[in-house]
Amino acid sequence: MLNRLEAFKLDVLKEVGNIGAGNAATALSRLLDKPVDMRVPTVSLVPFERIADKVGGSEQVVIAVFLRVEGEAPGNMFFIIHEDSAKKLLRGLLALDVQDEGYSEMEFSALGEIGNILAGSYLSSLADFTHLYLSPTVPGIAVDMAGAILSYGLVQYGEMGDSALLIDTAFLEGKEVLAGHFFLIPDPESFDKIFSALGVPNE
Repeated sequence: MLNRLEAFKLDVLKEVGNIGAGNAATALSRLLDKPVDMRVPTVSLVPFERIADKVGGSEQVVIAVFLRVEGEAPGNMFFIIHEDSAKKLLRGLLALDVQDEGYSEMEFSALGEIGNILAGSYLSSLADFTHLYLSPTVPGIAVDMAGAILSYGLVQYGEMGDSALLIDTAFLEGKEVLAGHFFLIPDPESFDKIFSALGVPNE
């Protein structure tokens, strides 16, 4: 059972997620010049060591867009999507003639741009809520096992916090739901700064 403070924190983060999803749908619609529907996301806080479990296990091959958040509450961001959903996303939203094996440079670029727009939308909604200065770096993109990608993030960016904000994002393409997972992993002490800025007392 969540205590009242934890439940309040989640409610605040859900609101950030909802606004971010709305901003992302609008931005993608403009980019693609077609309507993009996104489900209301589910938001949760998960321990760092359970992130890989949330995307199918550490050996699950995924596509990840990752970037560093700089500013007053630094951290790391990952947008992780399974290969089958990525292919459907490219075919459905972008109308690309995607092959079953591998990715072209154009497909990689398109997936990176989608991840970048999602990350920017969620980050700007969090910045608006908290009035903290938060700035994303240029994103990278990789296809690998989830555990390897998260380990690379640790090596690349140093120590990460022990909790992640998970926003399960879903695009609606006809009757299909294409799921992606968006993780914000603040540096140690950054969560405290975020919640303090939101007016949530520390435990």
